[in-house]
Amino acid sequence: MSSATTTTAVPRRPGSAANGLPLFAPLDVDPADTSPHTFPGGGRWRTEIPSCEGPEAVAVVLKESSQLDVPIHRISQGSGVWMLSDAEITEMVEATAERDIELCLFTGPRGTWDIGGSTRTDSRGAGLRARGHDAVAGCVEDAVRATELGVKCLLVADEGVLWLLHQARESGVIPADTTLKVSALIGPVNPASYAVYERLGADSVNVPSDLTLDHLTEIRRTSAAPMDMYVEAPDDLGGYIRMYEIAELIRRGAPIYLKFGLSKAPGIYPWGQHMRELTLSTAKERVRRGRLALDLLARHGADGDMAPIGSRLPGELTRFAATVPAAR
Repeated sequence: MSSATTTTAVPRRPGSAANGLPLFAPLDVDPADTSPHTFPGGGRWRTEIPSCEGPEAVAVVLKESSQLDVPIHRISQGSGVWMLSDAEITEMVEATAERDIELCLFTGPRGTWDIGGSTRTDSRGAGLRARGHDAVAGCVEDAVRATELGVKCLLVADEGVLWLLHQARESGVIPADTTLKVSALIGPVNPASYAVYERLGADSVNVPSDLTLDHLTEIRRTSAAPMDMYVEAPDDLGGYIRMYEIAELIRRGAPIYLKFGLSKAPGIYPWGQHMRELTLSTAKERVRRGRLALDLLARHGADGDMAPIGSRLPGELTRFAATVPAAR
């Protein structure tokens, strides 16, 4: 009586059928992998101080960064262009330009401040995205106004607005050297979506701070677009503090902006003078947090490869093809 020979089939790994497709990262990640990418002009990391909501906050950040010797490549604001007067924007532009720092302002209406009820539900609806034609138009108006006043970086929280502003700079509606930054509040969580943001026009992409180191390596297999990551995240973004991983964040996520946020602090958006003291004190503490993070990086012997101060452009990136009308 013969016995049949049985073989055990090797289970197919989920997603293996997609190997080789565009934007799909290989399944196996080696923790030893180092990102092969750098910023143009050299360097693997830059710094950003977020939530600087007006000229006074910028002044506090600049003073504190000089006292604590914290290098700054970018200062960003979260309440929006519409919350600032022309005089305030001009003052912020001039102050940051004196130190060769990029100023980034948030564009336009966002869903969480809109009348739409879905953002108040458990699902949060569409979140910050621009609801309807008029909201998109408001974002474009903010972009045009800000760039006319000298702002060179715009923060966006909507894929359609991102694509439209990319076409606007391609056609000369806004300056060609304007950089577009994707907000952490819509940040992608996988390599395919990260690469899509790059192709829509993003020059830096803020990923959520709960991504693992392996996630960063996966992203770097599909995209070289600069990454923004909170080393310390505000509470509404999770409150994560990842200072002890800072060297690995750079090694696996470069080119990367190290953002020095602040946990255990009240929210300040949308900002106004009624929140002046809180805004200034938290701005000062964000710089101090930056000093602590950079000290830790130095103790690990990993504080080299900082991009030169004043560098701001992302280098050559991949974009979706688009036909845009000539400027009129």
